[in-house]
Amino acid sequence: MKVCTDACILGAWFAEKIPSYSLILDAGSGTGLLMFMLAQKSKAEIHGIEIDLDAYKQAKENINENELKDRVKIFPGDFREYSFTEKYDFVISNPPFFESSLQSLTDKKNIAKHSKELTLEELIKAIDANLKSTGSFGVLLPYNRCEYFEELASRNNFYLKEKLIVKQTPEHDYFRTIMHFSRIKNAMPDEYELTILNKDGDYTDEFIELMKDYYLNL
Repeated sequence: MKVCTDACILGAWFAEKIPSYSLILDAGSGTGLLMFMLAQKSKAEIHGIEIDLDAYKQAKENINENELKDRVKIFPGDFREYSFTEKYDFVISNPPFFESSLQSLTDKKNIAKHSKELTLEELIKAIDANLKSTGSFGVLLPYNRCEYFEELASRNNFYLKEKLIVKQTPEHDYFRTIMHFSRIKNAMPDEYELTILNKDGDYTDEFIELMKDYYLNL
């Protein structure tokens, strides 16, 4: 599983927002990228769950080699069915979302990139079941899915707190949305924008400021 720029933005944006001493869950944690990004900026205990066994094994290796390993652990299993022993203060997820694009011939890539194994409806119900009543969650989605997901969240008594809309360059359309939900209604959710590259093809100042603690040579 490659490290994607949009996943890095997701981790960096929420790393400054989560309560420092809290219990966090990364739903669909892959090889552990988001867990380590959140752990780097907080004192939280961070758990992950991953359905793909190869990714889970790689995450275990990454945890064992990391100085943050005392606060990071991962479970193998299906987020929809796993029986966690505790509820979480915050859940973060970069879910499979390429629902209408051509699927890969390999099941592994389908699981990672498509809603074959986990629909957005199932995702939000699993979050609801494992989140504290005072908790919140963050999710990364294609820009064209954010309105649908906000409606879906509302039907499950979650309400948008803030969102970040992302585009590659000033000339491109928005392609990703990062959304932050809680169970508290907010009449005026905050909205932010991020452009990754400027017209010259260099990282924007805003992107550098967000990612400087994670990217080398910025």
